[in-house]
Amino acid sequence: MNQNEFKNRFIKARRSAIELEFAHLNQVQREAVLTTSGPLLLLAGAGSGKTTVLINRIANILKYGSGSDSDFIPEDATEDDLALLEEYVKTRQGDGSSVPKNGPEQPSHLLEVFPVEPWRIIAITFTNKAAGEMKDRLSRMLGQAAEDIWASTFHSACVRILRRYIDKLGFDSSFAIYDTTDSASLMKRILKELEIDEKSFPHRSVLGYISRAKDEMIFADDFLAAAEKSGDVRRRIIGRAYVEYEKRMRSSNSLDFDDLILMTVQLFKEHGDVLEYYQRRFKHILVDEYQDTNNLQYLLASSLAGGHGNICVVGDDDQSIYKFRGATIENILNFENQYKNARVIRLEQNYRSTGLILDAANDVICNNKGRKGKKLWTQSGPGEIPEMHIVPDERMEAQFVADSIVMSASDGKSWREHAVLYRMNAQSNQIETAFKRSGIPYRIFGGTGFYERAEIKDMLAYLCLIHNPNDDVRLLRVINNPPRGIGNTTLGKLAEIASERDVPIYELLRESQNYDNLKNAAGKLNLFADMMERLRDLSKTVPLDELYEELLSETGYIRMLEAKNLDENISRIENVNELKTNIISYLNENGSGENASALFGFLSEIALFTDMDRDSDDTDRVVMMTMHSAKGLEFDTVFVVGAEEGVFPGIRAIGEPGEMEEERRLCYVAMTRAMKKLYFTSAQRRMLFGKTTAASPSRFVREINSDNIEFHQPQSRFGGFDFDYTGGFANHSYSSPAYGAGTSLGTPTRSQRQFQDRDTSSSANRLDRLSTQPKVDIDLKFKVGDSVEHKAFGLGVITGSSPAGGDALLEITFDGVGTKRMLLKSAARYMTKVEQ
Repeated sequence: MNQNEFKNRFIKARRSAIELEFAHLNQVQREAVLTTSGPLLLLAGAGSGKTTVLINRIANILKYGSGSDSDFIPEDATEDDLALLEEYVKTRQGDGSSVPKNGPEQPSHLLEVFPVEPWRIIAITFTNKAAGEMKDRLSRMLGQAAEDIWASTFHSACVRILRRYIDKLGFDSSFAIYDTTDSASLMKRILKELEIDEKSFPHRSVLGYISRAKDEMIFADDFLAAAEKSGDVRRRIIGRAYVEYEKRMRSSNSLDFDDLILMTVQLFKEHGDVLEYYQRRFKHILVDEYQDTNNLQYLLASSLAGGHGNICVVGDDDQSIYKFRGATIENILNFENQYKNARVIRLEQNYRSTGLILDAANDVICNNKGRKGKKLWTQSGPGEIPEMHIVPDERMEAQFVADSIVMSASDGKSWREHAVLYRMNAQSNQIETAFKRSGIPYRIFGGTGFYERAEIKDMLAYLCLIHNPNDDVRLLRVINNPPRGIGNTTLGKLAEIASERDVPIYELLRESQNYDNLKNAAGKLNLFADMMERLRDLSKTVPLDELYEELLSETGYIRMLEAKNLDENISRIENVNELKTNIISYLNENGSGENASALFGFLSEIALFTDMDRDSDDTDRVVMMTMHSAKGLEFDTVFVVGAEEGVFPGIRAIGEPGEMEEERRLCYVAMTRAMKKLYFTSAQRRMLFGKTTAASPSRFVREINSDNIEFHQPQSRFGGFDFDYTGGFANHSYSSPAYGAGTSLGTPTRSQRQFQDRDTSSSANRLDRLSTQPKVDIDLKFKVGDSVEHKAFGLGVITGSSPAGGDALLEITFDGVGTKRMLLKSAARYMTKVEQ
């Protein structure tokens, strides 16, 4: 044969032989693994196995170098070598897992083309957890060789570089690293010393300006010079703080998180020999989650890739949801413009979700203009159709979610297979309430439970103190919160005297002037006592919701949060106002009654929420989280709650194309967390922060093709809603969409018309059965000692019962589950007596 034919056959046989080792991957994944040279963009859709591809690609590079896509062949290659390669490929079994008897062993020496040493590969990701997982999987596949691979975060990689060369920038190699708390403390001190008003220039806001400037590689002196030239007074003041901050950091030989990357990029820029060293060292650069990179991270990666040009970035432009953290989606969108000879491979086969969920997600994300374009698909079949449930209000939304999960658990699903996703933390409030009433175990992922938040504990402490002024624990929590000049020394003396006299601390407040060691604080103690007495008197004459408003006014709690002007206080104020929603809901459910009785009933109900058993994170519980926190996770069943205009998408995004596209990407992320079942919920009216507003369904749901989602809405014979706040929809049926005047979502679809005829074993019809259950009579005779059977928890015995407002709080010990506490009105819907 001629030389060209020999070369072509040799290259083909070599690639085929290497490809056999990765036969467990799908065709596109193998293409990504076998593409080893030059710039490569892997557009990895949700659930497409990108980590598997990265691990196998590194293994291929280490073992075979560029053998799978190189046209190089050894000068001494012979026709016998070619025959050996072709025989190996021919006799190897189709799955690549074993060699048949009498078949040739792998001719490794013929497959390698400049194999790469482990220390010449750097794989960068965003979190220590992701980096650790990458190292673990590489170790399992490659053994000790994996230890020398630079698998790390951006920050840890920069620390390794700076430890060696930072002296070139005027720092000592023993530099300290400031975390966000350290940076905040330093900035507070600087603002105070420069006599910059913290209210007008909150330290977190100033640090935000500095962080953005560093991302653009604008140092302090340049920032201040530009501010003075522009005449922008605000930026000039921030510039002064920036200059002082940079000065203090340098004098203390310290770097913050932004500095770690900034200084590394600056090092490469100013010292070409250092850059050249690392460009020679790293033959292959791999960057995960590339859609989340900022400008500095982009500069770092592109600088390292300037040597050999072998850069592989993995990401999904449709999952770029961290703009608020500085992420720049343009990095991934412009990759092909930066690297003219770049290859783009789309990983579109999804291994997580069923077909209809993916179809719905594709319907939503295709409305974005700023994207590379891809379409997820799966071989796992269509699965259950996603559902949109329109309910009257946020309480019915929460109860619908609770009902659905209980029914799913009664069919054998574990609690942890369910996730509730929301746009803002305040939405967790009503969901938590419904879960507690139904005895559903849950945990807040990446956040704190509503009733565990400090500001909510403070408000409840005030209410408890109004109800019972002898509660020393609650009194000590709030007597100087907001600050009233009552210090820890005074509180210690109060507690000491109260203990000696065996009286509640509250009794001492009026008598404080009679004690020598309390005289200096007597005026402040009396003012607090006067305020509490006014509130206690008021509690006897005004409804509970009005009392709460007066409490906020009298204590000045919100004024304190506003005065501090901190970014995080915005959500705290929202949470304090949101507690009023719970109070109003309680009054609507139980009636206002006598004012004192209402306060007692509300606090009794809340006791159910604040005295919970603490479960570890690996226990079987429903997961609740924001959509941002859900990225990278997956669940059998997902509820996306609050799918309404103004909530999701948020009000700030409406009318802003760029912001709306980010919100749509967030919706896409939320949808693709679901493996088997996806629910949306939308309330026709929603109370948030104590205010009720009408709402219309989210545009994102309306963007879903009619054959890929079912709409459900409760209707009554009066054209309104006949619902029961004790839980669940009462005496109504689900129908095709009827969104009311001014809202058009199209005519009923084929899937909607057929919904009534679907198999009764489907989840949708299980919910229909739930919706037609009768209202629960509070007089049902469940008593201590009764044996019961619960749909989700199984057999149990009622071991305790106590009044809770207009309800009863049951303690039930279930076989193999333990003791659960739940409100009778909700529990009775799922529970029957077991006759002895």
